[in-house]
Amino acid sequence: MPDTPPAEGVFRRLTGAAPQDEAEPPNFLRHVVALGLTKSGDGLADAKLVLSWLMATLGAPGALVGLLVPVREAGSLLPQMLAAPRIRQLTRRKWVWAAAAAVQGVALLAMAAAGATLTGTVAGLAILAALLVLALARSLASVSYKDILGRTVEKGRRGTATGLAGSLASAAVLVFALLLIAGWIDRFALVIGALVVAGGAFLAAAAVFAGLEEERDDPDTPDTSLRAMLGMFAHLREDAQLSRFIMARGLLTATALAPPYLVLLASGAAEAALDSLGAMLLASALAALVSGYVWGRLSDRSSRLVLVFTGIAGAFGMVMAVALGAAGMAWALPGALFALMLAHQGVRVGRSTHLVDMAPEGRRPAYTALSNTIIGVALLGTGIFGALASLAGAGVTLLVFAAMALAGAWVAWGLDETGEKT
Repeated sequence: MPDTPPAEGVFRRLTGAAPQDEAEPPNFLRHVVALGLTKSGDGLADAKLVLSWLMATLGAPGALVGLLVPVREAGSLLPQMLAAPRIRQLTRRKWVWAAAAAVQGVALLAMAAAGATLTGTVAGLAILAALLVLALARSLASVSYKDILGRTVEKGRRGTATGLAGSLASAAVLVFALLLIAGWIDRFALVIGALVVAGGAFLAAAAVFAGLEEERDDPDTPDTSLRAMLGMFAHLREDAQLSRFIMARGLLTATALAPPYLVLLASGAAEAALDSLGAMLLASALAALVSGYVWGRLSDRSSRLVLVFTGIAGAFGMVMAVALGAAGMAWALPGALFALMLAHQGVRVGRSTHLVDMAPEGRRPAYTALSNTIIGVALLGTGIFGALASLAGAGVTLLVFAAMALAGAWVAWGLDETGEKT
C-alpha cells in the first residue's frame, strides 16, 4: 500500500476526515497558508490601532485619522456588487484573489514608505490613499474568496481552514505586540518595519494562492448593467435565510465596533495598559490564537450556533466591562476586552462559514457581494450612531451595542443548520 502523501496526512489530522480527491489536501493547506499570511498582514497593519497610531505620531490632522476605519471598511465592502458579476465571467477565480493580494502588498509597502519619509497632512493623505487602494483590492479578494473556497475545499472543513489560518496569523501579531510592550526597539521603527513585513506577507500569499488547483468553471455571462446589479437585491426576497443571515450579521457588527468604547472606560493604572498599542494588539492576538481553530471546528458542526453563542458572549463581555467600570475595578477591564475579542473572532469565522455553506453553488459570489455591500452600509451607519451615542458616555454606548449583540444572537437562532453532522 503506498505511503500517504504528507499533505494528505496533515489534512487528515487537522480535519479528521478523508479527502474527496487528491487535490483537496494541498488545496486545503494552500488556503491555510495564504489566508494565514494575509491575516498576519491585517493584524500588523490594523487600521483601528496601528495605522491610527502611526498617523497621529506623524502629526496628521485628527480628521484624517478619523477617516481610517470608514475608508478601510467601506472601500472593502461597498464595491463588491459591481465586482461580483464580472468575477462570475471568469473560468478560474483564483487569479482574482492572487492579484488582489499582490496589490494589497504593494499598498502596504507604500504606507511604510509614506510613514518613513513624510509628515503631517501629506503623510496622512498618502497613507489614506494607499489604504483606499488596499481596501478596493480587498473587495475583489473578498467577493472571490468564498466562491473559490467552496469549489476547492469540501463542506465540513472550510471553517477549519479559515479558523486555523486565524490562529496561525495571531502568532505573528502576538510577537509584534510583545515587542511593542517590551520597548526593546524604537516603537516608530517597529511599526514601519511591521508594515513592510505585512506587505511582504501579502505578496507571499499571492504566490502561494496562485498554485491552487482550481478546475475551470463554465464562464457565466451575467448582465452587468446597473439594473441587473440592483436586481441582486431580489435574492433577499427569494431567500428568507439570506435576509435573516444579513440581519444577524449586521447586528453582530457590535462586537467589532465596541472595543474602542471599552478602552474609554479605563482609568487610573489600567488606562496606561489599555491605552497602549501593544496591550490592545496583545488582547486581540491572544483571542485569535486560542480561539480561531476551535471556532472553525465548531462552525463546521453548526455555524448557526456559533453565531448565537458569540452574540451572547459578546454582550456578556460588554456588560461585564460596564459593571467593572461602575464598580471602580478598571484593573480588570483587560479581561473584559479579551472576552469581547474572543467573541468577535467567533463571529468572523461563523459568519464566513455559514455564508459559504448556505449559498447555492452558482450564487456564492452574488450572495457574498450583496451581504458585504449591505454590511458596509450598516457599519458606516452604526459607526456614526456609536459616535453619537458616545456623547452619553462609553458605558451607555456599550450597553446599546450589547443589546445589538443579543438581538443578533436571537436572529441567528432562526437560521437553518448548514454544517456537516458528525
